[in-house]
Amino acid sequence: MTIITLISDWGLNSHYRASVKGSILRQIPGAEVVDITHTLPSFDIMSCSFILKNAFPDFPEGTIHIIGVNTEASTQSPHIVVKHKGMYFVGADNGVFSLLFDEDYEAVEIDIMQDSDYFTFSSRDVFVKAAALIAAGKPLSELGAPHPKLKQMYAFKPITKENKIEGKVIFVDDYENVFVNIDRETFRQIGKGRPYTINFRVPGYAIRTLRTSYSDVAAGERLALFGSTGYLEIAINQGKASSLLGLEVTDSVVVEFEV
Repeated sequence: MTIITLISDWGLNSHYRASVKGSILRQIPGAEVVDITHTLPSFDIMSCSFILKNAFPDFPEGTIHIIGVNTEASTQSPHIVVKHKGMYFVGADNGVFSLLFDEDYEAVEIDIMQDSDYFTFSSRDVFVKAAALIAAGKPLSELGAPHPKLKQMYAFKPITKENKIEGKVIFVDDYENVFVNIDRETFRQIGKGRPYTINFRVPGYAIRTLRTSYSDVAAGERLALFGSTGYLEIAINQGKASSLLGLEVTDSVVVEFEV
């Protein structure tokens, strides 16, 4: 059985999701289609990559992930298939792949006839056809020529200094928990066990202690922790950190360590 995931900014009130699913089931009978999300903000590569980065490791090898965000092809953003850790990722090379992984991958530029004369619905007319060839056991070399270098974006890389990490908000979830592009290992390497202060835009609301769960503080209290994503998270126990602390995507969060 072939597993195919879909992630997109199509929304829930249009025909796009159903049309792509129908095309998958027509070309790959018996496929299991898993919706990751279709409610991403339009063209939001950062949120797409964050969600997929934290979802795809739980799928089995052989899974095909179709990325339906900002899919129009160009010389700067060709359609590609990337193989990574035994899975396949199909989409436009618009920067999303470099945010998912930076090593241990094989990529080819898709060179197949699409299924229609229109060029506005690549997810259905190109990506599904590529997925069908992969599901049929075709090697990547039959889908196109090697694509040696992914288009680079650096959203998940903070600026590090001897006594400071300068990060930014990269995602806000449905609970309004705020995720920052500072991972646990970077925090440990720069901090070296020193006391620290986590600063953000609200004066007087700095955080000086990392927690291990939301319930480590009273309801309504702010906290910071490294959760299942591995990234620094700022939250309010049973509250909405993004709204109450005024933190939005791309806002700065700075960790300062004592000298």
